[in-house]
Amino acid sequence: MSYSNLGAIPVYKKALELREISSALGSYISFSKDNVRLCTSNSLRDNIIDLLLTDSTAIPEQIAEAEKSQSYAQQLKSVNLITIMVRNINSYCTGLEKDGVQEKEYLNLLRNELSSFRESFKKWKDQDAFE
Repeated sequence: MSYSNLGAIPVYKKALELREISSALGSYISFSKDNVRLCTSNSLRDNIIDLLLTDSTAIPEQIAEAEKSQSYAQQLKSVNLITIMVRNINSYCTGLEKDGVQEKEYLNLLRNELSSFRESFKKWKDQDAFE
């Protein structure tokens, strides 16, 4: 894997898009409009959004970590963490629905972006085969 130009890696671009959509969704549907205070909110919705933003921010970081690492174990750890975070984001969407978010089309937009990211992630994971 090469760390030289992350911006040229399709899965990294998709991860950044996923982060942007998650951030926009969080800003739109949270009760607390201050992202810094989401984790201290008593609202379930705000807590879920905080977790969503944390995971969607960590995904590109893990891709960068896997790209720069020479260690197969570290690359595998990053891939496993990304897999867990993707699963979590899908669960956060379900949790937000159950919490009464009316903007289902925005949740579906995030789910579609997540699906697109998964396809790109699978190609990246299979193609690079962690040299």
